[in-house]
Amino acid sequence: MKKLLSLVCAVMALSACSTLSESALFGGSECESKLARDFMANAEDRVFFAFDSSAISADAAEVLNSQAKWLKSHDNVNVVVQGYCDERGTREYNLALGERRANAVKQYLVSKGVAANRISTISYGKERPAVLGNNETAWAQNRRAVTVVAAN
Repeated sequence: MKKLLSLVCAVMALSACSTLSESALFGGSECESKLARDFMANAEDRVFFAFDSSAISADAAEVLNSQAKWLKSHDNVNVVVQGYCDERGTREYNLALGERRANAVKQYLVSKGVAANRISTISYGKERPAVLGNNETAWAQNRRAVTVVAAN
């Protein structure tokens, strides 16, 4: 029974809030969920990096241009840019590299006209891999920065 209840709670948490009671239960607002869904529908949320790099590639710039366009049309929305790394390297090195990646995304968005005070950054280093595995395919997916609509 506990497993079933946990599963139901997880599904509800991952789904968008459609009522005030669900919204209150999970600490968000219906408006925030709609904004997050709108962001995801109109702008990709992540960019990828080369090994040991925080340089914005041409592919990343294309994604970030769509993020900047969306953010400029929603000037009341703040975001958090999360920086990540693959599993290679020390924890400390990867936290610093994740920070450089998140800041590179922030600076790019600022250069496209998004106010700097609307963008915060955090590094998770190698602590939260998107893909598990010890190969280039997995590592490439983990070298990323993810832009997330922040709760206001």
